Amino acid sequence: MNLRTRHVLDKTFSSLSYLAVGFIAVALLILLGPIVIKGSSAFIFKGTIEHRKAMRGIFEREDDGLDKESESVEAARAPVYEKIAEYEKWLEGIPARERRDRRDLLKDFKKELRHLFGPLPGDSAPVMPRQAYGTTRWDRCLIAYDHVVNIESWDYSVPGAAGTKVFSPRKGLFAGTPLESVFDMELSRSNLENLMAPKLTCYWRFLTDNPEDSYLFGGIRPAVIGTLYLTLVAMLFAAPTGIIAAIYLVEYARESQMISILRSCISTLAGVPSIVFGLFGLAFFINTLGVSDSKSVLAGGLTLGLLILPTIIRASEEAIRAVPHTYKEASVGLGASRWRTVTRVILPAALPGILTGIVISMGRAAGETAPIIFTAAVSVGAPLGISQIFDSPTQALPWGIYNLTTEHEAVDQIRHVQFGMVLTLIAIVLILNISAILLRARVERNLRG
Repeated sequence: MNLRTRHVLDKTFSSLSYLAVGFIAVALLILLGPIVIKGSSAFIFKGTIEHRKAMRGIFEREDDGLDKESESVEAARAPVYEKIAEYEKWLEGIPARERRDRRDLLKDFKKELRHLFGPLPGDSAPVMPRQAYGTTRWDRCLIAYDHVVNIESWDYSVPGAAGTKVFSPRKGLFAGTPLESVFDMELSRSNLENLMAPKLTCYWRFLTDNPEDSYLFGGIRPAVIGTLYLTLVAMLFAAPTGIIAAIYLVEYARESQMISILRSCISTLAGVPSIVFGLFGLAFFINTLGVSDSKSVLAGGLTLGLLILPTIIRASEEAIRAVPHTYKEASVGLGASRWRTVTRVILPAALPGILTGIVISMGRAAGETAPIIFTAAVSVGAPLGISQIFDSPTQALPWGIYNLTTEHEAVDQIRHVQFGMVLTLIAIVLILNISAILLRARVERNLRG
């Protein structure tokens, strides 16, 4: 190959490398952009006065300006309540048959108004937090407001087509009654800010508050703590076991058919679906060994440890093999034993590569859902203490994301929680990876002297 052709090929491969890096960067932006934007809405959003009331009532957070705001908002809402009372009084003067139909219309209107404002005057004491407070976020407030001033219905007039959602003004149902004017004045769109007092809110305690009323209020603290516990238990089990297994396979085991089968089994385990590990963890750790009576952080962590064990073994093997053979020869030549050579010479030199395998495994352990479904995860629960990991199940971010997006009764109202969990999980994995990368860089720098 002549020099000119070599230069052309070098430039071609360099250009392809830059294109690949650019493609990966664009793909990451496309993937992570919506997650970051929507996930950040769990932390930074426009909160209504109902949010601030909930923070005081549920979490006992003091807000010096809340009382004054509440007085202003109640003054803006008072005409609405007065019109409702006037309408109820007007109902007493109409025929009984019409009165029944009119009361049904009022009942439906007040139901939607409670979603927006919270309890109305004369309501009984609420039992659940969702009944004690109105809409807490401005984006949801706009949706609730549309249901207050409009009636939602479905149009199936087109044969063979799916139904179309139709909104018709609720005002027409109250034409000629004392409530007709409330839709043009007190409940007008221009007056909504006076009724709900939206304010930009930075809710960083989303990470440290416990969830209340099925995640309709509060944060994700138990899931964050549970994820960290599961990852820690998995790494405490898998990292030492994987490194010791790699040392044996590289430095002590003689090549034989049994060792070849063992290596094949390790490679096969790396490709086994994670749901299989979950079922195995349930059958082996809980039902056979009895590490706990039922689901627990310990059982889930051990299951995750088995899941990531093949990755750590293979990464550690490759890192140990990459250590120059002269290191071992020099150590043995100075009279060191095989074990001392492994622990004092080979392992320190292989540590950067071993850390790489551990980093990859940590990210996978933190993000797995299927193995912990059967062994550790629950939908609700309080944050666990260290002493409870041996016999108690826990919430976890991967299971919480799946559960809240598929099985929650108010899935549309907690979209911010779902994306907030996703963003938090990605942030945890990134922080773990960055920490490990920095540790690896420091180790390499120390090895170079």
